[in-house]
This record gives sequence, structure tokens and C-alpha cells, in this order.
Amino acid sequence: MDELLEILNELHSDVDYGTCETLIDDKILDSFDIITIVTEVNERFDVKIPATELVPENFNSAKALWALIERLDEA
Repeated sequence: MDELLEILNELHSDVDYGTCETLIDDKILDSFDIITIVTEVNERFDVKIPATELVPENFNSAKALWALIERLDEA
């Protein structure tokens, strides 16, 4: 999780990723941020996020994104 938080903080260091659960809903993350996250997750965690998983629920919080990474890593 720490490595994921590092990725997110590189995008927007002013966001409290520990508590924010509306990263997409509040337009904190935009489409370019999502592309960056997907690329970084692929490189750092060796997890490919398929297009079917690119839904707001998976990116609205660091916790949701971490759960997605863990789920895909187990598959």
C-alpha cells in the first residue's frame, strides 16, 4: 500500500489519500491521472488492469485501488 500511496502522492501531493473516498466523483483524478496510475501499477506491481476494471468504483479511493491490485494479483 505504501508504494501505491507514493504513486498517488506524485500525482497530487495535497490530497489525503488515507481518508478521501471521492477521487473520481470530486474530479481529483482525471483521465491522464488514471493512465499514469495504470502504467505505474503495471510497472511496479506487475499487475495489468484491464479496461473492464477502469470504473470509478475502483479508483475513488486508495483503498479501492489497493483492493483491485490485490484481486488482480491473485488471479
